[in-house]
Amino acid sequence: MRRVGIVRDPRFLEHRTGVHHIEVPRRLETIYGMLDADGLKDRLVEIAPRFASLEEVEMVHEAEYVEKILDTAGEPLCYLDPDTVTSEQSCRAAFLAAGSVIEAVRSVAAGELDTAFALIRPPGHHAERNRQMGFCLFNNAAIAAQYARRILGFERVLIVDWDVHHPNGTQHIFEQTPQVLLFSSHRYPFFPGTGDMLDVGLGEGMGYSVNVPLPAQRDDSDLVVAYRRLLEPVACEFQPQLILVSAGFDAHIDDPIGGMRVSENGFAVLAQIVLGLADELCGGKSVFMLEGGYDLGALRKSTRAVLETMLEGAPESLVQRIECGMRPASPVPDIIERVAEVQGQYWRCFRDV
Repeated sequence: MRRVGIVRDPRFLEHRTGVHHIEVPRRLETIYGMLDADGLKDRLVEIAPRFASLEEVEMVHEAEYVEKILDTAGEPLCYLDPDTVTSEQSCRAAFLAAGSVIEAVRSVAAGELDTAFALIRPPGHHAERNRQMGFCLFNNAAIAAQYARRILGFERVLIVDWDVHHPNGTQHIFEQTPQVLLFSSHRYPFFPGTGDMLDVGLGEGMGYSVNVPLPAQRDDSDLVVAYRRLLEPVACEFQPQLILVSAGFDAHIDDPIGGMRVSENGFAVLAQIVLGLADELCGGKSVFMLEGGYDLGALRKSTRAVLETMLEGAPESLVQRIECGMRPASPVPDIIERVAEVQGQYWRCFRDV
């Protein structure tokens, strides 16, 4: 059984977005309630959250943009754009989210834990260097990756993003950086409009953005097969020293905006794949962080499934059933072949796919 840490804190609930928004405190309240009601918290190690410093946030974000977020502190409901809202405590929650993911990375890197799941908000993967976007204020995954590189000395970090939306912010921050490999599966075309398979990075970072754009209504087997055939080989060639996971659950079949058909079992098997790669390639060092997911029941079930997989692994019978369950008419094999052809310019592992 792995030593699994979690981040939880009531201060994340103080980021309030208004009665008509879908990224609301209830998202974490339902997860925290599940941890308490089911006794799952007794099998997990709580990581003490902390605030990120200005210097840590500015490893990713421009100082002028950080000042913009600081200026929202103590202010009532403010729409920074049509989707992204702050209230009196949102700035504090954003610094706490970023710092807590950093602390999870530090704990895993130090060998205090094998893996961790930061149950935080606001989410982060749409946040660009100089602007908020898509409910996100600071890019938690990018800040954690930069901390791992600059402070802890990691030379290669893999970021896996299975949120239904493409992580435009994460990609743009690292698109010229060969030390960070981004692998994203996402619905496409869809918000935010980025993430075409031809979008492979820039300059020295070409090939270090691996995008797997999927049409709507893809299910467990579609994603699992894509991860087996695309993530596993490129991760093995890249040889990461740390794996970060932007774990959004808005591809769940019950999600009100995702338009996909993934179940909590599918997310469990995706987690199994990532954890297996971490065990094989980097001594198990992996940190998951919450991104999207807006149906409360789906969010609760999916988070539990991933946490149980982190603790004990997914049942082999479940893994086999999902891997063999792809529908004959699925377009995903063709998408896999085309992604492999594009990425074969940069990665040897794809030249014979």
